[in-house]
Amino acid sequence: MQIAETSFDPGFASDAASDSIIANIFDAMLDYDYLARPVKLVPRVLEALPSVEDGGRTYVCRLRKGIQFTPDPAFKGKPRELTAADFAYSFKRILDPAVKSPWLWLLDGKLVGDDALRADAAKSGKLDYDAPFPGLTVVDRYTLKIRLKTADLRFPYVLAVQNMGAMAREVVEAYGRDIGAHPVGTGPYLLGEYRRSAKITLLANPGFRETIYTPEGPVPPASQPVAAALKGKKLPFVGRIEISIIEEDQAQWLAFQQHELDLLNIVPPQFIDEVLDNGKLRPGLAAQGIVHGVLLRPNTWWTYFNMKDPVVGGYTPAKIALRRAISMGYNVDELIRVLLKGRATPALGLIPPDIAGYDPELRTQAQLYDPAAARALLDKFGYKDRDGDGYRETPDGKPLVLERWSRPDSRARQGDELWKKNMDAIGLRIVFKQDRMPELRKMARLGKIPMRDDGWNVDYPDAENFMQLLYGPNTGGENNAQFDLPEFNKLFEQARALPDSPERTRLFDRMTELFLAYAPLRMTYHRLEDSVHHRWVKNYVPHPMRSEVWQFVDVDLRERAAAKR
Repeated sequence: MQIAETSFDPGFASDAASDSIIANIFDAMLDYDYLARPVKLVPRVLEALPSVEDGGRTYVCRLRKGIQFTPDPAFKGKPRELTAADFAYSFKRILDPAVKSPWLWLLDGKLVGDDALRADAAKSGKLDYDAPFPGLTVVDRYTLKIRLKTADLRFPYVLAVQNMGAMAREVVEAYGRDIGAHPVGTGPYLLGEYRRSAKITLLANPGFRETIYTPEGPVPPASQPVAAALKGKKLPFVGRIEISIIEEDQAQWLAFQQHELDLLNIVPPQFIDEVLDNGKLRPGLAAQGIVHGVLLRPNTWWTYFNMKDPVVGGYTPAKIALRRAISMGYNVDELIRVLLKGRATPALGLIPPDIAGYDPELRTQAQLYDPAAARALLDKFGYKDRDGDGYRETPDGKPLVLERWSRPDSRARQGDELWKKNMDAIGLRIVFKQDRMPELRKMARLGKIPMRDDGWNVDYPDAENFMQLLYGPNTGGENNAQFDLPEFNKLFEQARALPDSPERTRLFDRMTELFLAYAPLRMTYHRLEDSVHHRWVKNYVPHPMRSEVWQFVDVDLRERAAAKR
């Protein structure tokens, strides 16, 4: 992995590294079929997809019986079965103000009675997990009834998000604040050796329920051999998975070349030219048995501006002009061509193509690279060089210094250099500070970072999943820009209540126009993910919705041992 984990608490973690581990230790109610395309929701621990009542206002979820949590001292030596009450508890944790869950937006304002539940918790300082809650009713040991305030036919997507996985209450209470280092779930793997931010080992869960994969939708021709190899086989195949945290690109590529890594799920950009020729795997690597995969995962990347920061934040015309000038002064085409080696496409808005709510006809001009226009805009709003040092001051004559945070690795340093060159060209002084990703994420949630690059991989195939990143109530969670515009919030709430339709897409179009006008983000790119794996790795197919698919992957140990001799 290219970034370090932050926590294995499903309710608190939200980075790709942590979430990929969570998805293999914990079970959400639903999942996405491994090979079926287009992606298809399937049951994971439910007997079947939830039954829908009241036109989409009520979902009845029936669990399979006999699913067991992995053993833990919190269970006092007794087997512990997964029940409907575990999901009710875990969903309430997402709503608990004390947890500060970045996934609150998945449930907040949707469940019947959630406003009162959270208000009582805020007032008393503690959420009452035992109080009756009409939004979540445990009908019996294996049945949970979920009641929504309004019909929402997209709600099953929520039940497939890995961070909605079931936790056991006694485990959470036993470990308290350290629960993030003690994940106990019902999934295919459990946590073995663990060295924070260095190495994570997963072991196959010996008590994992019998699971045999059968595709539940059409499988593309290229994946048919994998479907045949999986037919009738019990999952997971691999008994031990070792995940290394390697932040430097060169170290990642060297470890793969030296057979220290079986799989590199994203080839570092600076080594793309060594791996690919015109988008195809180089013959020399193919001769070694290396396999190349390409994934058009729905994702979007940007640089955000903290709207509460005294330098780049604010909603006044002068502050908006500053952010728009910065955006127009930054060369995304050069970023893609030089730093990403062309393995991306420019992002004109938050919503990536092929996601419900994306509008290919929407044309925006707010963030096109135009340094001359950027300089003119700064001049117009009084950002001028008054002391002749080549850098502009604020309209009231005070020093103007942009502060950008990034990771302490070579790729981030290249990004800093491009920002420095671009900002120098429009007369803006910029300084750079670094920290590791877990710390950056903590600081971002607290609103302590003025500017930083960030991105989002799809959790479910709908525009809401991306637009929530600017929804005002999500500040302190995933709204790192701290953007809070009443008109945008109202449009988001209206869109959330509508089915996918041209009317709903128009609401997202208006939201896009608004945030481009206020410029809390400088949109950058949608990334193309190139993976490589050695010939002894079997059954690996990158998935658009799941960053890690380890339970389906097999390894030919004899072939690997022979290659290492």
